[in-house]
Amino acid sequence: MGRWCGYAEPAVTIAAVMACALPGVSRAQTPEPSAAPPAETPAAAAAPATQPGDPHRGKELSYTCLGCHGIDGYRNAYPDYSVPKLEGQSPEYLVAALHGYRDGDRAHLTMHSQASELSDQDIADIAVSFAGKPLTSTGKAKGAVPKAATLCTSCHGQDGVAIAPMYPSLAGQHQDYLVRAIEEYQHGGRKNPIMKGFAAPLKPAEIAEIAAYFSALTPALKTEPRPYTRFSTQ
Repeated sequence: MGRWCGYAEPAVTIAAVMACALPGVSRAQTPEPSAAPPAETPAAAAAPATQPGDPHRGKELSYTCLGCHGIDGYRNAYPDYSVPKLEGQSPEYLVAALHGYRDGDRAHLTMHSQASELSDQDIADIAVSFAGKPLTSTGKAKGAVPKAATLCTSCHGQDGVAIAPMYPSLAGQHQDYLVRAIEEYQHGGRKNPIMKGFAAPLKPAEIAEIAAYFSALTPALKTEPRPYTRFSTQ
């Protein structure tokens, strides 16, 4: 999903200056003892904190996920579109996506059913396993960026590699999947107010142009490799 750390220091500095400038406050004044923090509820105390993702545990948990995401060219049955490539995405984005499916912000019955069984730690482990080595941006556009895709590149990168981990990389993603995703933002299947605002005015021809541009970019996302079985193609 360190780029924004630079904004924190000015905010603290301004706050400190404003505190010192308040009338009637002496620098020598002894501060009153702060109130005791509220006691944790039993549920909060019992909930374990989510640890950094464990790719080995994630690989074990995500075996059934490979039934769709581990097969090149695999398609969603209805409506018909390609299952997205996940290798090369950032773990942070994959965590956000799984939370979206689990919480109902993304409408997909199978994904909701799968994600609803996962804990926050499960999601973190699966995300880091599927991401593998995230794509690295070149910082340069591959040819001319279509007018319809110009705004998209401000977050998703001119080369299709997202500028920050919370955004999805789009380079090499299936063209029909990108079309489907934009249409879901338009029609409410994905509840992201920012993306809904960007997607709302797009016409079908513009959506097709955006999808065609990003799907052709390299370095590209990949289909997660599936363990060898007698049903494997390799």
